[in-house]
Amino acid sequence: MSGHGVAMRLGRYAFEADSHMLGSRWLGVELVEVSLHEKLISAVGSACAIYCVFYVTNLCLPGLAATGVIASMGASAVLLYAVPHGPLSQPWPLVAGHTLSACIGVTCYQWISHPALATALAVGISIGVMYQLRCIHPPGGATAFTAVMGGQAIHELGYMYVLCPILLNVALMLTLAVVINAPFRWRRYPAGLFQSENADDTQGRVGSAPSHEQVLAAIRSLDSFFDVSEEDLIRLVRELGSADELLFKIDEHSQHKVSLSETEKRTIELTEQPDEILKRRLSDNSDQMLR
Repeated sequence: MSGHGVAMRLGRYAFEADSHMLGSRWLGVELVEVSLHEKLISAVGSACAIYCVFYVTNLCLPGLAATGVIASMGASAVLLYAVPHGPLSQPWPLVAGHTLSACIGVTCYQWISHPALATALAVGISIGVMYQLRCIHPPGGATAFTAVMGGQAIHELGYMYVLCPILLNVALMLTLAVVINAPFRWRRYPAGLFQSENADDTQGRVGSAPSHEQVLAAIRSLDSFFDVSEEDLIRLVRELGSADELLFKIDEHSQHKVSLSETEKRTIELTEQPDEILKRRLSDNSDQMLR
């Protein structure tokens, strides 16, 4: 194959790779892969949790009415076991998000007779309250929805729906998340449990970390919610700072090596005189080449 053909093929591959990356970003496809081991832990952990939730919920509600409750807990299982270090997965969002949303859902059903309006207000108000109280937990919207549209069995419970099955299931999910994630040090649930240990690990690394106020100011300047903890942001900054410093040292070292290898332009000659250590002179050959 000719050089022109190879260049054309490489250019086509590069274009396809760039197009694939742009398409993935546009669709929101996560480009960072995790290990198969991590995926198996998440899958097995969530399956064990929902298995327990299924039986507890059916003790409180008949099979059909329990469906919506189990579905909202299934959504929580995704966060607790697939993203155990995310802010949306921590105990306060889990407990408060479900509990407050359940209370709001029951209240909307009892005071608003129109089903569509009651459902819309239950979910909308729940999101607003979770935002205000810093306990955003997406499955809480499903909990509020189920309180309104879950059927007669749930409506008969009234505010007991908040205690059983919701709060009971939340306590079970929280306990299982701590127990199942505990054997795996890097999963650290809740995230604050190993915060000091992670801080000790990162202090020895090269790179400066931003202060708490700088992190908050940077996040608030974007005026949007991000599912990443402050500790993880600081760790990323440290890693990036270490990588930048390492690349700078490598680049500086390579430039230094290049300057010393330019023997065509100049030579370095040791002399025998004690008062003169090095003597630099331009070679005649290099002068002729430069001319």
